[in-house]
Amino acid sequence: MSNLILASSSAYRKMLLQRLNIDFSCYSPDIDESPNPQESPKALAQRLSTDKARAGADRFPGAIVIGSDQVAELNGKILGKPGTYEHAQQQLRAQSGQAVLFHTGLALEQHLPDGNIKQMQLVDTTEVCFRQLEDSQIARYLQREQPYDCAGSFKAEGLGISLFTNIASQDPSSLIGLPLISLCTALQEFGVEVL
Repeated sequence: MSNLILASSSAYRKMLLQRLNIDFSCYSPDIDESPNPQESPKALAQRLSTDKARAGADRFPGAIVIGSDQVAELNGKILGKPGTYEHAQQQLRAQSGQAVLFHTGLALEQHLPDGNIKQMQLVDTTEVCFRQLEDSQIARYLQREQPYDCAGSFKAEGLGISLFTNIASQDPSSLIGLPLISLCTALQEFGVEVL
């Protein structure tokens, strides 16, 4: 196991972290991702990220563990991963002409040999404005990209970009699932040199 661990089973997060060209391992924590009653989408993203980092740090003492999770929000409601064509179609219809918030939580945790715990948490929010989408456009998009494992029913790194009129973000990698700009800063604070 590397001293840097990505606590995620997401192929998208793994791909993003590989862009930094640093050695890391992956661990998939078993976390209940159900929202708590009255929990906001942003708070849910932060809690899940922190829970993932903590689970990995508990299992691998001394390792620096990265946890991340993304929650999509439309008019105050959480949009989960669609899972099926039908649910993806419903999500994209609901998002048509709307602004949707994507809250990407990031947490790092390390259990030090002296018993201290080093932690860092943040949430990066990206606003995505969708075009007015015709049912035929939605159908063609879903048939071509099949984004059924993605919150919001699109892949921003692929053809999904054609669904938008605007993206407002501090970090373009955040929308794909891992805010690399913030992560690079955090890794430096944890003593990991990216450059």
